[in-house]
Amino acid sequence: YTTRTDEYSQAHKPVVEQDEAVGHAVRAAYMYAGMADVAALTGDSAYINAIDKIWDNIVGKKYYITGGIGATSNGEAFGKNYELPNMSAYCETCAAIGNVYVNYRLFLLHGDSKYYDVLERTLYNGLISGVSLDGGGFFYPNPLESIGQHQRQPWFGCACCPSNICRFIPSLPGYIYAVKDRDVYVNLFMSNTADLDVVGKKLVLSQSTRYPWNGDVNIKVDKNNAGKFTMKIRIPGWVRNQVVPSDLYTYSDGKRLGYTVTLNGTPLTSELKDGYFCIDRQWKKGDQVDVHFDMEPRTVKANNKVESDRGRVAVERGPIVYCAEWPDNDFDVLSVFMNRNPKFEVVEKPELLYGINELVTDAQTLGYDDKGRLTTTDVKLTLIPYYSWAHRGSGAMAVWLPQELSASRPTMPATLASESKINASHMASSISAINDRLVPKDENDRSMPYYHWWPKQGTTEWISYELPQPSTVQSSTVYWFDDAPWGGCRVPKSWKIYYRDSQGQWQPVTGADNYGTVKGAANTVNFDPVKTSAVKLEVTQPAEYSSGLFEWEVK
Repeated sequence: YTTRTDEYSQAHKPVVEQDEAVGHAVRAAYMYAGMADVAALTGDSAYINAIDKIWDNIVGKKYYITGGIGATSNGEAFGKNYELPNMSAYCETCAAIGNVYVNYRLFLLHGDSKYYDVLERTLYNGLISGVSLDGGGFFYPNPLESIGQHQRQPWFGCACCPSNICRFIPSLPGYIYAVKDRDVYVNLFMSNTADLDVVGKKLVLSQSTRYPWNGDVNIKVDKNNAGKFTMKIRIPGWVRNQVVPSDLYTYSDGKRLGYTVTLNGTPLTSELKDGYFCIDRQWKKGDQVDVHFDMEPRTVKANNKVESDRGRVAVERGPIVYCAEWPDNDFDVLSVFMNRNPKFEVVEKPELLYGINELVTDAQTLGYDDKGRLTTTDVKLTLIPYYSWAHRGSGAMAVWLPQELSASRPTMPATLASESKINASHMASSISAINDRLVPKDENDRSMPYYHWWPKQGTTEWISYELPQPSTVQSSTVYWFDDAPWGGCRVPKSWKIYYRDSQGQWQPVTGADNYGTVKGAANTVNFDPVKTSAVKLEVTQPAEYSSGLFEWEVK
């Protein structure tokens, strides 16, 4: 018995009455895995019905293209249906691992390949993105867009993600195969040798493949004491024109991929059963099955109810989701505009990021000229696997790329603030947010990066701009960040603007009309014009909270 009845703890109603994924995403995933275990072990139809409905809700309305779950940092939680922001996506590494646990258990319960389609997407994208390629840095959240404020860290005060992924990776071999009676499931494709137990008899299988870089898989029977059994080879959803087992994402390029299966060189045909190609025979040592999956770059669109992805496409090839990152492109990747029917070149890069395949396509960037007119520039856009980003310094990255003008984001012309050098009482990587020319659409917008003075509380803090040249300034606009009720930031108790005089001393501006504290909106103060080489924003924080801001403009 518990007195808690909140969604955050999944305690809002009895588990068998739940039908939507809510609350803390990691805790939820572990609870759902437990529910699936109870369902499988007891056959309790109430548990089976509940966990199936919750899974449908996740995969149909709350699942990122990268396989992440948990949209919001507020409570590290699932968002509303179709609430899947990109820049502020939380997608905690632990939640991705929990999602693998849930889908594995639901596969064991139902024997359907759709659970492995979800598991594989999570595994190759939003899970392994949580650890750096050298194993020494970790992501807590795994966002789908960045302007450089996201970087992996060696450790966290709350160190669940580093330890969890270090525990998970050695367990991966246990997810490749499964056995039920005389059915042997081949669920994941990676080079290995496996000793399996089929009806108490030993079976040794080996796989040889370069998957996920190509779609050729060789499966060999090295030893078989089990006699006759059915080999069930998963034909992934991405081969069967299904991005995920729901209408949340669909391929938008009209391509039709195929696959072939041969046994000892002889082509086979089979009706798929629950997504599996079934070969039932008396197997002999040396038998070889060769599987070929067509593997081409594909463009994906999200369900139109996903506001953050409207007018955009994502790009994937096989199970790998791709992204555009700054080191590979000498332009602002956030201002890129995709062609209506993009053609992609696959480029093998064995020396880059421990060996990857790049995708290269023609695209355009949007910007403004010195008269404020919209301009377009033809570019070659290079994409890398999402899991491999954030290894070459901080900068812009995006998974969802505009293909409609309504979703485009032209590079804004430089401003006095954007060309200034920033200093602050608390320097952090997120400080670049204050002059990035990105402003929130409202007080609840978490798609925009922000800066804050957390964990300092009740103190006087400041940030300053060293202007590119002495300039006359007469107004300043601040967009305050306030993450009530969950977070520790509130609008400031008060604030002031200072300028640096000719003796190098800070002086308060005179004639200020209004120091506003409306959160998420333009708070503009006008003051007597002053020529200066630097301006300072001074903030008095609330007694028990920090303050923060999205953007600080000066004119």
